[in-house]
Amino acid sequence: MAEPGHLVILSGPSGAGKTTVVRELLRTCPLPLTLSVSATTRAPRPGEVDGQDYHFISHAEFQQRRQANAFLECKEVFGRGDWYGTLRQTVDEGLVAGKWVLLEIDVQGALSVIEQRPATISFFVHPGSMAELERRLRLRATENEQSIARRLHVAAEEMTFSHRYDHVVVNQEVSQTVNHICQVLKQGIPQEKLHNAGRT
Repeated sequence: MAEPGHLVILSGPSGAGKTTVVRELLRTCPLPLTLSVSATTRAPRPGEVDGQDYHFISHAEFQQRRQANAFLECKEVFGRGDWYGTLRQTVDEGLVAGKWVLLEIDVQGALSVIEQRPATISFFVHPGSMAELERRLRLRATENEQSIARRLHVAAEEMTFSHRYDHVVVNQEVSQTVNHICQVLKQGIPQEKLHNAGRT
């Protein structure tokens, strides 16, 4: 029997570089990290693989699973009508296998998971300031003005919840950010956190 694994959350505003950090963390950190694959009702984009990028399921199946409490967290992306969620079974199977299961999810989902699983190690990643976030969003050249304004508005709201996370990390240089997060994870879960989780 493998020792039970740990649940790790990484979230923060769009444009903070979370996906790059997660990819490098999985590639370089020696811990048994595995990325939890989310479920979604949206159609696959070119090159995306079912079960690897997302679990692509129908709206009907998603709602059926939602009613059966199959998700640790889920939400509908307004304006698009598609749902995204973290499957409880995917996470639990990874934990039982001794994996450090990594969730790259938004703030709303993160807070929901932290409430349910108090022993979760959580990281809020941001670029340092709203001005820097705007600079990065514009540099990507993939957004129109309306989209940038919407993302900045959401980011400003998300930043107000950073104190709810165990660690707040300013992502100025990816390798430094990844090294810092990996070092924190190597220290393990503080005993006080485990004790508090055991009382819930």
